[in-house]
Amino acid sequence: TFSVVKTEIHFSFEYYGKTLKKTSDLKSNACVPSAKPVPAYVRKVIAEIHPDVVAKYYGCGLVVPESLECSRVLDLGCGSGRDCYMLSQLVGEKGHVTGIDMTEDQLEVARKYIDYHTQRFGYKKPNVNFVQGYIEALAEAGLEEKSYDIIISNCVVNLSPDKASVLREAYRVLKDGGELYFSDVYSDARIPEDLKANKVLWGECLSGALWWEDLMRLAEEVGFCKPRLVTASIITVGNKELEKLLGDYKFVSATYRLFKIPKGSEKKSCLVMYNGEITGLEESFEFDAQYTFKVDKEMEVDDDVASILSNSRFSGEFTFQHQHSGLKTSSSGGCWDKPKVSDSFPTSVLT
Repeated sequence: TFSVVKTEIHFSFEYYGKTLKKTSDLKSNACVPSAKPVPAYVRKVIAEIHPDVVAKYYGCGLVVPESLECSRVLDLGCGSGRDCYMLSQLVGEKGHVTGIDMTEDQLEVARKYIDYHTQRFGYKKPNVNFVQGYIEALAEAGLEEKSYDIIISNCVVNLSPDKASVLREAYRVLKDGGELYFSDVYSDARIPEDLKANKVLWGECLSGALWWEDLMRLAEEVGFCKPRLVTASIITVGNKELEKLLGDYKFVSATYRLFKIPKGSEKKSCLVMYNGEITGLEESFEFDAQYTFKVDKEMEVDDDVASILSNSRFSGEFTFQHQHSGLKTSSSGGCWDKPKVSDSFPTSVLT
């Protein structure tokens, strides 16, 4: 049983339930969305969300994975529900979005506008619901094993004092082939306990930040494939007092995708070709920082990505051609793209 008698959870509850009333109350830039351009189709769905919901948004990134139609999605730490209502439109009336948060004040805002958004989106009945609970204890909140296609989270995992439990529970409730797609704050080294005890640094998503190497380790221990980095940008704290407390620690806002691939799945590098049928991505599909697939252009992928693409919701979006005897063969006469070289984390961002 997950114990809630933890100081950091109390900090977060007080900070997001009582201290912060709107986005402008934040004291640093950590929970401010990155400057990366937002795609037009995403801007369009955000514009449909009630202003009161948007005003209490504290995310640090854009959590809109591709190919969402008819999916069951879970938002960890949904807050006032902005991302849930954004994804509600993208999964469509046959899909469903569940938001879970520990902060009743935030959930009150989210629930208040369920009917508003149902009518606004032209749905006959709501495709969103909100649950009060802890992201470290999804079973206690009634969320069943293998019940979601996709889990998202936006600048929330850093607020958990037990990140291993968050990943374990996410893995448990994901279906085979499912994905945890989340944006969060990461540090260039482990944060010491004295900084974690600072209420403001914790609430501002800084002192609870995970060292990115620990994410790699925890993901593997839980059973996920190696995390795939999507985007990363340096965080400028923008508060002299907090910067002094933090000293030389550096932070980035980064989005990762973690896949739950069925045990025993074959891992073999191959050539793949994207068919261009994902909504809004008819010309190319930027899977992560390393791989961007262009329509009808064969590309060589490593064994991890080959396994992910062939065992997830993306399996129908590609044609696959395995390589035999060490020879790369393709229907286009051996012409293929090679991926960009990429570390699991852009350490250059932090130097």
